[in-house]
Amino acid sequence: MSIALKQVFNKDKTFRPKRKFEPGTQRFELHKKAQASLNSGVDLRAAVQLPHGEDLNDWVAVHVVDFFNRINLIYGTVCEFCTEKSCPVMSGGPRYEYRWQDDHKYKKPTALPAPQYMNLLMDWIEVQINNEDIFPTSIGIPFPKNFIQICKKILCRLFRVFVHVYIHHFDRIILMGAEAHVNTCYKHFYYFGTELNLIDRKELEPLKEMTSRMCH
Repeated sequence: MSIALKQVFNKDKTFRPKRKFEPGTQRFELHKKAQASLNSGVDLRAAVQLPHGEDLNDWVAVHVVDFFNRINLIYGTVCEFCTEKSCPVMSGGPRYEYRWQDDHKYKKPTALPAPQYMNLLMDWIEVQINNEDIFPTSIGIPFPKNFIQICKKILCRLFRVFVHVYIHHFDRIILMGAEAHVNTCYKHFYYFGTELNLIDRKELEPLKEMTSRMCH
């Protein structure tokens, strides 16, 4: 990674604090295990498989938090170029438009400028992963029964960040020399989501051609 890029990714240009795992916990150990296999240059397809004897919910929790941190960082590097003027709708090219819906202000799917959508999306995910009832940090506290469903929704929304960044802001990523980093993160995300059936195939459509070149 170039020096300039290291500064970009280390400066924590995210617009929110990173969620970390407490040292000494099972999830921290899993996080270290996942990181170690990634850093060893192991095949990403192998790296995402559930380790023998490990709990699926723990494995998913670790990855969802990690992907949130990384994708948040990737968007943070282009967010100053993603404005209401440049991106008046949250889209992935002319064929795909994403509308925002939540249980509070936007009860119906609503068209929003990309930066506003991204902020709502990141805030929404941050609330989920910091909620002890959904992502418990203490040993022995069970995950909720709908945990995997919640994670599917989080990953589905994070995938839309990739769609928007790749289709509308990839020139910026290239200018920063960050494309290898972003591509690796995308491949890791894609393999993880498909290995564990956490992303609907329909959601993957906007990046289908790129994915077939990059991930097969």
